Amino acid sequence: MRESVIKSLLLHLGIIVFLVVSANFHMPAPKVMEVTLNPAMPEPEKAVSAVTVDQQKVEQKIAELKKQEEAKKQAEAKRIRDLERRANDARKQREAEDRRLKKLEQQRRAKEKERAEAEAQAKKAREIQEKERAKAKQAEKQKQEAEAAAKAAAEKRKAEEEALKKAEAERKRKAAEAEAEAERKRKEAEAERKRQQALQEQMLQEQLAAEQAARNKIRQQQVLNEVDKYKALIMARIQQTLLIDEKMKNKQCRVNIRLGFNGLVTQVKSLGGDKLVCEAALRAVRMADTLPVSPDKDVFEQLKNINLTIKPEF
Repeated sequence: MRESVIKSLLLHLGIIVFLVVSANFHMPAPKVMEVTLNPAMPEPEKAVSAVTVDQQKVEQKIAELKKQEEAKKQAEAKRIRDLERRANDARKQREAEDRRLKKLEQQRRAKEKERAEAEAQAKKAREIQEKERAKAKQAEKQKQEAEAAAKAAAEKRKAEEEALKKAEAERKRKAAEAEAEAERKRKEAEAERKRQQALQEQMLQEQLAAEQAARNKIRQQQVLNEVDKYKALIMARIQQTLLIDEKMKNKQCRVNIRLGFNGLVTQVKSLGGDKLVCEAALRAVRMADTLPVSPDKDVFEQLKNINLTIKPEF
């Protein structure tokens, strides 16, 4: 990017030098006493033709610069579209991850349902067992002789029930611990996913902000380059209509010029300098009537009220 800016500056400096040399080469330097004594002075028609050719070259160079700037803008727009496409891809991946977690949640609920059904079956089995115990007690009443055996059997069943209850309690405890551990891991995984997602989104936002800042910086540099270019064009136009005298040599005048949106000179005034140079500069600006201005609003805002230092070129 720095190389492109340097190339652009060098190109603009080349145009300025070209304009200044063209103006010096083609613009006659009239002197009051030598107008009628110099037979080698170029004819007015040839001078006008040379200025027209120079103007055409300047316009052609400006068109080439605009074409290059347009190509840069299109490349910048393509890069922004690529960045937006990447953001869209990240969003799709996030949605796919949400669907996957939702499916895992559904599977967990299905397992919980199966466990509840198993517990219901176990409860039913216990109810059946209780009925069987009642039948056994009834049988003990009917059979006095089997009372001792029935009592022993009852104690044995009671012991088995206690063991079963303990085993059931232990199973439930372990199941609850396993479920709690699974829930904890799930929450940790969800928290980590959200953290990673937030980091990715933050990085993307920072990248977009950096890209925007870079575009703003490039835009500011482009505006400054355009302002310098049009200042050079305005100075060249003034030099074309500036009537100079040997008394103005090595002297200068600073002027303020206000322009309309179409380049029309709405006001020009001296800010100080040599009296002869200031008079000639004000007269040259008024004779020019309209000066080159950029159609770019940001560039025009810096050109509509400018201060220039006019130095006669010999």
